[in-house]
Amino acid sequence: MLNNIIENTEKTPIEIALKMDKDGFVSGKNLYNFLQLDKGNYTRWCKSNIEENPFAEKNIDYISFLMEEERNPNPTTEYKLTASFAKKLSMMSKTERGEAARNYFIGCEEALKRVAEEQIKWQQERAKGVVIRHVLTDTIKMKIADSPHKRFAYPNYTKLIYKTIFGKSLEELKTDFGVKPKESIREYMTADQLQEVESLEMLISGLINIGKGYQEIKKFIEENYHNSRLVA
Repeated sequence: MLNNIIENTEKTPIEIALKMDKDGFVSGKNLYNFLQLDKGNYTRWCKSNIEENPFAEKNIDYISFLMEEERNPNPTTEYKLTASFAKKLSMMSKTERGEAARNYFIGCEEALKRVAEEQIKWQQERAKGVVIRHVLTDTIKMKIADSPHKRFAYPNYTKLIYKTIFGKSLEELKTDFGVKPKESIREYMTADQLQEVESLEMLISGLINIGKGYQEIKKFIEENYHNSRLVA
């Protein structure tokens, strides 16, 4: 159920499923209905899971209040639960919906772990990329003979790299990635894409070092890169 909820909202899928209100509370009845528990056992469930819960504190984790109804002269106690407390009770429930809630939060944790790992990898590649880029620029300075066109060598090789990897020009890529003025396109690349760029930069540095010119390097890359997926 949780995976099928799609809505343009800042709420998470489980908050939508629990019908969390604008103040961040979930009613006890909404939670109970979500868990698909026995309708005749609501009062007893609230007492054991909310009022007598040793890990919950009144007016912090939940609010209780009397509900007066016209057809029922005896007021009943209703509850408003904080979203975090409602989620905790969802995970504790031994029902199919409770299992769905547990799987949802496990999935969130795994997703966050993957994001953290990707971010660490990305930072490492960005740092490595700075060094490799300096290697390429230094190689150009030392190995390419001085001429009016020498200053275009690095940007030309960079354009060749992007065209080879992405099949698009630098300007097309900037548009696709939504790169803002004065921003580096590499800030928008994934760690794997950065690694590919670095791999080609190192290859080009090596080819320049053995005396290859731009046209020779371009031909070599065009003929070999996509077949071998050259990596560092």
